[in-house]
Amino acid sequence: MVMTSEQLGEMERKHMSAFSLYQGLRPKGPPPAEKPSIQVEVKKKRKVSAAPAVSVKALKAKRKKFRQKLLKAAQREEFLPPVTDAKEVQKCVIGESLEAVLTELAKVNNSRERARKLLQWIMRPVPIKDFFRETWEKKPVFVQRSNPDYYKGLFSTAEFDRILREEDVQYGVNLDVTSYVNGKRETYNPPGRALPFTVWDFYDSGCSVRMLNPQAFSSTVWNVLSILQEQFGSMAGANVYLTPPGTQGFAPHYDDIEAFVVQLEGKKHWRVYSPRSEDEVLPVLSSPNFDQSDIGKPILDVVLEAGDLLYFPRGFIHQGDCLPEAHSLHITISSYQKNSWGDLLHKVIPAALEIAMEEDVEFRRGLPLDYLTYMGVQNSDKEDARRVRFLARIENLMNKLPTYAPVDAAVDQKAREFLHDCLPPVLTPDELATSARGAPARWEDGKVKDVGTYMTTQTEIRILRAGCARLGSDRDAVHLYYTTDNSRVYHKEELKSFEIQTEHTDAVEFLIHSYPNFVTVGGLPCDSAQDKIALAELLFEKGIIRTAEPPQIA
Repeated sequence: MVMTSEQLGEMERKHMSAFSLYQGLRPKGPPPAEKPSIQVEVKKKRKVSAAPAVSVKALKAKRKKFRQKLLKAAQREEFLPPVTDAKEVQKCVIGESLEAVLTELAKVNNSRERARKLLQWIMRPVPIKDFFRETWEKKPVFVQRSNPDYYKGLFSTAEFDRILREEDVQYGVNLDVTSYVNGKRETYNPPGRALPFTVWDFYDSGCSVRMLNPQAFSSTVWNVLSILQEQFGSMAGANVYLTPPGTQGFAPHYDDIEAFVVQLEGKKHWRVYSPRSEDEVLPVLSSPNFDQSDIGKPILDVVLEAGDLLYFPRGFIHQGDCLPEAHSLHITISSYQKNSWGDLLHKVIPAALEIAMEEDVEFRRGLPLDYLTYMGVQNSDKEDARRVRFLARIENLMNKLPTYAPVDAAVDQKAREFLHDCLPPVLTPDELATSARGAPARWEDGKVKDVGTYMTTQTEIRILRAGCARLGSDRDAVHLYYTTDNSRVYHKEELKSFEIQTEHTDAVEFLIHSYPNFVTVGGLPCDSAQDKIALAELLFEKGIIRTAEPPQIA
């Protein structure tokens, strides 16, 4: 809703609270659903006709038993106690501050190792190997440090204020204003740009403020997330939450992402609850808002202070409220949205069925002439031998389907989606000095200087980052997909790719598999030295590779 000039004038004359004004202006009806940390398009589920009774009963019983085991396991596993053992902390130390950590990580040769070390620092002293084996997707973990400066430098309220003053932050796109009072969640998002005057007025009136994509405005958050995404093999996103003392901004709910809550300032009281049923273990979608009566008793009830960490898997209901004596600023780092076996099979099965129908006549044979008389929901309670034979035929065809499953092609589709989701890499000083972004070409004294960067067969090169490029087929052509030209704003740009000549595919694959080692241009498996140099120059110009030494100038 747009304010009239009279309303704006009245607000200015009386210094009316933005909170009060927009309470009167906001449209009636339910508040918009909360946005997940990672925003994706959600397709509507297709309606599927009910399966025949014989199959349904067997499958439902099996599925229910399996889900109950998962749920019991989740409820039985209690959260790990706070870890404060100084000896354990020392084993994992790679830096005493975030600035020191990022400086040290810039010297790590392998970007996958860099990602592992950064997550280890975020989680320490919980060993990463133990975390993924025992905790990941299973149960919450709370790490208490008694060190308020542990995450200092990642983000702050001062940075929040700077962004509001200097950047084009839009309500509903980059920032939400919310409240949760007497069991009711409200969202107050005026149209247009979020300016400091209005945002801080909302906050002063007891509203929480959420920044949806801080990586677009904060170089440090961008750097951290761009490193972590290689650890997860899935987009790493983030939201920042600023909450006034004695308030709560959001209703109890669960998310469809793995969440790492990093407390930056102040303190916040958190309650975490087990999934309510087997259907909510590792859910596909985030939940609506719950009432307190819907969620039972928490399995974890803690206060996070600056420097503490809380992890919980998707499907675990959670809510956080501020204590009366302190505000709270935390950042939630998230990943693994739509990255399940089921999401992969969504791509595999339709393709497998299409191939099967092309190659196997059994999939093309016609259905029985009278199958409508004994199959379908209205016939599901019938005991009929024809139903048994029909279901046996379906089972036989389903058992044959994996033979035709193009799993690698489906994985490549998932990989392309991941590369499109990725943040571009934040280059280390070495990477900058030895890549196209740091090339010495410039304008000086009315002339272009140092243009003509060239490769020789002796030049040593390697892919810029382990996960920054990937080969994939597109019908009859092979393309190289890459992340180095991605935007810091989610999906602002289309996925970048270009066609690779057939004679160059082996060379590109060789480069990818050689990482993190450098190889000479002359060692690329191309037909001629000219082809090797041409390919290396193309990849260099795209920012996909770097050289071992600063590039030579013609």
